[in-house]
This record gives sequence, structure tokens and C-alpha cells, in this order.
Amino acid sequence: MGKIRVKTLGDEKQEKKDAKKAEARAVAKKAREDAEARKAATEVTQKEATSQPEEIKAETPKIETKKTTAVTKKKKSASYQKATSLLDKKKKYKLSEALPLLAQLKRAKFDETVELHINTTEKGITGSLTLPHGTGKATRVVIANYTADPKHVEELIKTIESGKINFDVLIATPDTMPKLAKVARVLGPRGLMPNPKSGTVTQKPDEIAKKFEGGQFTFKTESKFPILHLAVGKLSFGDQKLSDNISTAVKAINVKNIRSMTLKSTMSPGILIETSNL
Repeated sequence: MGKIRVKTLGDEKQEKKDAKKAEARAVAKKAREDAEARKAATEVTQKEATSQPEEIKAETPKIETKKTTAVTKKKKSASYQKATSLLDKKKKYKLSEALPLLAQLKRAKFDETVELHINTTEKGITGSLTLPHGTGKATRVVIANYTADPKHVEELIKTIESGKINFDVLIATPDTMPKLAKVARVLGPRGLMPNPKSGTVTQKPDEIAKKFEGGQFTFKTESKFPILHLAVGKLSFGDQKLSDNISTAVKAINVKNIRSMTLKSTMSPGILIETSNL
């Protein structure tokens, strides 16, 4: 009789483990072989690409790259250059010299606004003034009185939130200010937020509104820079009326608060003004 092989339970388990290990080794070996084959194929391809025959290389066109040039500055118009040639940019003109010169610098067909651009000694300079001859533009005044007309205030706030600003001055009663806080981020940067210092927060809004409609307006330096921008009339006013308006504005700001001042119209170059005699 032949020998009978008897398997124990432990031997069977061991054989299964060995079989699994052998299978795992075979898979790993196959993966390594595939990776080596891909690497070899890549190297051959790269070698063939770099060993291009001379005659073929000669036919390969060279691609020339051009460096981009910087964007050129926009050239000023002939009329602007002509106007600039009439003044000395480094000179500070007396107001009596500057106003006749400003009339010569007129370029537009419409009645240009006359502007003052002032560098002040510090930020936060504010106040109100009434020009003796006005600005040449009607001032649009709106009153916000929540106690008297809450519906109007709510509608006004919605209009401002939508981005529509149809006024030059907003006057509010003290009880209305908490309501306007919702649109402070819209009104503030435009200099339109009512403020007690500028007289636009008051218990007598109708009385103050008449003053603003009569030509009174507020001025304030920019939020981040010590600069003021004022409209002081129209070119059609003539030298004397413009001189009166400018002198009034300078007194309201106070000469000691002015570092430098430039006079210009809507389309003209700026004229530096000597402020010591104003």
C-alpha cells in the first residue's frame, strides 16, 4: 500500500498564506517590469528627438520673439498744448494775473466751471460758506425729517441704497440720523452724510435748507488726503465776480491752512496761485 499523506489544519492555513505572499510578489515584480519598460521607451523617444538629422534641423524655422514695448502715454490734444504754452508752470501767479489768463485758456464751447484745488496743511479741515455771486449752479437740497414724514425717509433710504443720488445737500433732523446710518457708507465718501459741524443736522431743517438753496455750501478735505476741491463760479462770471468768490472761499478756509492753491477751469491746465496777498 502507498503512503497516505495526512494534512493538518495548521499546514493548510500556512499554505494559503504562502500562496498569497507569492501572488503579491508576482504582482510587484510585474509592476516593476512595466515601469522599467515605460522608462526605457521614454528614453529612446527622447534620444530620437534630440538626434534629429542636420538636414531636418536646417529646415526647422526659427521663431523670433519680440519684446513688448511699454504703453505710450496718451498725447495731449493740440488745443491743450497751445493753452499750456501760454503759462509758466513753475510760476505762482497773483490772482489779478491768473484770472485774465484763465479766460485765455478756455477750450470748451460750454460755460466752463472755475475750480480751486487746495493742498491744506492738514486733514479734517471743514466748514461752510456762501459765495457772494453763487457757484452758477442751482443747489439741490433734500430734507429728511423722520418725525414729520417717516414714509419719505424710508423711500429716500431705498433710493440711496440703489445708488441714485439726486441731491447736492442732505439736511436731517437729529431723530433721523439713526435711520440714515444704513446708508452712511454710501453718503460718507461723497461728503453727503449730514453732520452737525456742517450745519446739516438741525431741528430747523426748512430754515437751513433756504440758506443752502441760496448758495451756502459745505467744504471738507478728502478723507485720506489734505486736499480741498471747490467750485467757485463760471468763466462767464468775469474777473471781478470770480475774484470776489475766490477771496470769500480763501477767508472761510483761512490762509494759514493753505499750503498751495491751483486755479483752473473744467478743460484748462492748472495755474499756481500766490496766496500771500489774498
